[in-house]
Amino acid sequence: MKDSMIKDSKWVKLSEEMPSVVGELNQGLPELGKAFRGIQKVVCKDGALSFKTKEMIAAALAIASRCEGCITHHLHACAELGCSREEILEVASVAVMMGGGPSHYYGARALEAFDDFTAHAQE
Repeated sequence: MKDSMIKDSKWVKLSEEMPSVVGELNQGLPELGKAFRGIQKVVCKDGALSFKTKEMIAAALAIASRCEGCITHHLHACAELGCSREEILEVASVAVMMGGGPSHYYGARALEAFDDFTAHAQE
């Protein structure tokens, strides 16, 4: 993938915008933001399941729920945690099994996002 394509990636741009977008909501509803960050703090660590496994589960749920913001966040995390493309393909397959046709489309989009984040990390 050409560097200019990576820099112009919809997914990379979305990941850069997310903190300010979510920050606006958290500013308006600080207790909600604090509560959500609390949930993340409890869940986003190794336990009986590794954090990497939890992110792959979250990625499957993001695909099945067709949430581009969630796909952005969780596929970026999967790339940073060293998930392989093969793992992401299987994550997408679980999402398709659970979410049907729409998840098939969003699984392809999630794979695109993962590829963009992986390429961006190698720049």
